Amino acid sequence: MQPLPKEYNFIEIERKWQLKWEEMGIYRYDWSDMKRPVFSIDTPPPYPSGELHMGNVLNWTYFDIVARYKRMCGYNVLFPQGWDCHGLGIEIQVEKLHNIRKRDVPPDQFRKLCSELVEKYIGMMKEGILRLGCSIDWTTEYRTMDSDYWRRTQLSFILLYKKDFIYQGTHPVNWCPRCETAIADAEVDYEKREGALHYIRYLLDGSDEYLLIATSRPEFIPACVAVEVNPEDERFNKYIGKSVIVPIVNRKVPIIAEEAVDPAFGTGVVQICTYGDKEDVKTVMKHKLPVIMILTENGKINENGGKYAGLTINQARNAIVEDLTAAGLLEKTEKITQEVGRCDRCKAHIEILERKQWFMKTRSLTEAVEKAANDVVWYPDYMKSRLIDWAKSLDWDWVISRQRLFATPIPVWYCKNCGELILAQEDWVPVDPKIENPRTDKCPKCGAKEFIGESDVFDTWMDSSITCAVHAGWPDRQNWKRLFPADVHPSGIDIIRTWAYYLMVRHLALFNEKPYKTCLINGMVLGADGRKMSKSLKNYVAAPEVLNKNGADATRQWAAAGGATGSDIPYRAPDVEYGRRFLVKLWNVSAFVSKLLHNYVPTATENVELQLLDRWLFSKTETLTKKVTEVMEKCQFNIAVEEIRNFTWHVFCDAYVEAVKDRLYRPEVYGETKKLAAQQTLYEVLFRILQLLAPIVPHVTEEIYQALYADSKGYKSLQASPWPECRQAWVDENAEKRGTLVVELISEVRREKAEKRLSLNTPVKQLTVYAGDNSAAEAIEEAKTDVMGALRIDNLTVLPESGNGRSLTQFSTVTFIAEYGELTKK
Repeated sequence: MQPLPKEYNFIEIERKWQLKWEEMGIYRYDWSDMKRPVFSIDTPPPYPSGELHMGNVLNWTYFDIVARYKRMCGYNVLFPQGWDCHGLGIEIQVEKLHNIRKRDVPPDQFRKLCSELVEKYIGMMKEGILRLGCSIDWTTEYRTMDSDYWRRTQLSFILLYKKDFIYQGTHPVNWCPRCETAIADAEVDYEKREGALHYIRYLLDGSDEYLLIATSRPEFIPACVAVEVNPEDERFNKYIGKSVIVPIVNRKVPIIAEEAVDPAFGTGVVQICTYGDKEDVKTVMKHKLPVIMILTENGKINENGGKYAGLTINQARNAIVEDLTAAGLLEKTEKITQEVGRCDRCKAHIEILERKQWFMKTRSLTEAVEKAANDVVWYPDYMKSRLIDWAKSLDWDWVISRQRLFATPIPVWYCKNCGELILAQEDWVPVDPKIENPRTDKCPKCGAKEFIGESDVFDTWMDSSITCAVHAGWPDRQNWKRLFPADVHPSGIDIIRTWAYYLMVRHLALFNEKPYKTCLINGMVLGADGRKMSKSLKNYVAAPEVLNKNGADATRQWAAAGGATGSDIPYRAPDVEYGRRFLVKLWNVSAFVSKLLHNYVPTATENVELQLLDRWLFSKTETLTKKVTEVMEKCQFNIAVEEIRNFTWHVFCDAYVEAVKDRLYRPEVYGETKKLAAQQTLYEVLFRILQLLAPIVPHVTEEIYQALYADSKGYKSLQASPWPECRQAWVDENAEKRGTLVVELISEVRREKAEKRLSLNTPVKQLTVYAGDNSAAEAIEEAKTDVMGALRIDNLTVLPESGNGRSLTQFSTVTFIAEYGELTKK
């Protein structure tokens, strides 16, 4: 047993153990071990985005606690690490960083710039993850931009195509005019903004009458293909089957009946344009209306817009409103609040374009998604409804193709002569059709020998939505299903609709199996203003700043204790500082205990009779162990932290240690066996505290363990020690009740000393306790040694009857009268 340094140097301790743990290899998954049960974590490969922020800290702390806890429970834990490299976010940042657009430079050069930025960001994020003390198996590290990962993504596409889950077609899709690519529903964010509702006169064909139509998108008038009314609306149903003249373009379109029209909105008459919104898409498909596309891929009006061709959307809107006013067709304009879709990466407003794209059939899996989501255990449980509701709300299948450069290629070619599609074979991948030909001599349909490679690439979610299988070893390891489904998938509340959902549909389609058994959800980290932390809102706190000031263990405590799983957690600096103060308290009491245990030999206490307060503390320790184990199994980390901190600070330090000091300092008075009993209690209970804290604050607990326990306990690391089981035989309700009475008596006398402004060392000449009954009197008599030593009592009288004096809080029938010696003012 070695003495601990006086000062708790968290920076030095954390750096030391982060290096040593990696050298020891205790976090590595043993692929050859077929005996221990396995536990697989579907670590979400993050987008490399620079330094770690406090939201990352919350998420990573959650699943690192799970990993450490499960290892101590005897599992062979797979805690892999990947990086989700592709995505619009990287391309946009490269464009801004170099003041270019992706088409301004050769594709290879642009991809190289993307790769360089990704590597820079990976380095920054990895440093933060290491500093947080995450127990990752770094031998599993991968990048989705590597060709070997391409292979897996492309193979999954080939298999899904053969299973008829993949198709190509020309359909309306969400389109980002800034990024010039299709995006999925899950990549569209919505914001409320102030807009304008324009009331426009549409003349009835062959009549001087007109229908008044309210629209917030007059720029789409050149793409109007119909006007609809509710067939139950008596104001307008007489016009069904007739036509109106579209203003500006003077084109006739039919008036159709549609039950979905809300007679109370606007005027009750709606123009259908291709495409102003998703309702337009539904109506066009339902009524088989023609399509007039008027937008280019970069968001300008095309030749179908007539005189407005070449204008931006905003320019066209203003010009058309001016022309309507001049023609006397604009009756009025009023302000409205509307919800507008934005690209979640570049924040540009999205449009709906009809384009040829690749899709995955996901809506046909909705029933299977719901069933699987109900089979998954969610922490917290109500989060599963978010996944189910999202799946049921989808109007379109998942568009999986993108018009980008930095992404996994789609393994498809087309015959240059007849257009026949040639799908890569499973053993061809990885392959890049843009620079490689298919491994076939001729087109299977027409025999031609020239091919055109697919230029579109995969949505980045096509890469990251197969991680549960990839982490398990698919497709290379024969026994990969031993680790599949993953035991836990950690997910943020904001990406349930993407990561959790895409994982679900991909694995259900590929393997007819849910991808994960449990889903651990973290909420958002809130800034001081109560809003989600964001650089744009200037309420952002960078993780390195917090780690440098308080250390990883204090920061992890904040994350674990901040609130219930799945709830939003405010970042408050005092909460992290409180965690650091607790660690200083743990360090100081451990240093104090190490002195009290100098030359202590654990085997020497095998037959020592424990005193009442020793039994009291052991019983409370076992109760604590049972409680912490129960909440850890439920991922209720906040409860675990509070239970352990309260026990350590108030029960162990304030009550027990203070009560037995005299017994330890003066064995010549109290006897060697009573000293040994106290030493045994201190030794075992402190070790238990360290074990319970180990998954949450691994660095400081490891340092204390190595100094005080490594030689006697024999585990190379506290992280390699077995999670403690509650020893039910040590739970003694009677000892807990009697011990609590003794502890409260000591505490109440001390409180009286403080109120009288006496030093705690002021001697008590006479303490008379009126216990109220024999049972309470016997308890105090049994612990008389510790009571007298803790309070410096010269003479203690315990009477079983009721009497006057100051009463205890929990035991109101117990009172006492204290006579103090020479008053020593504080």
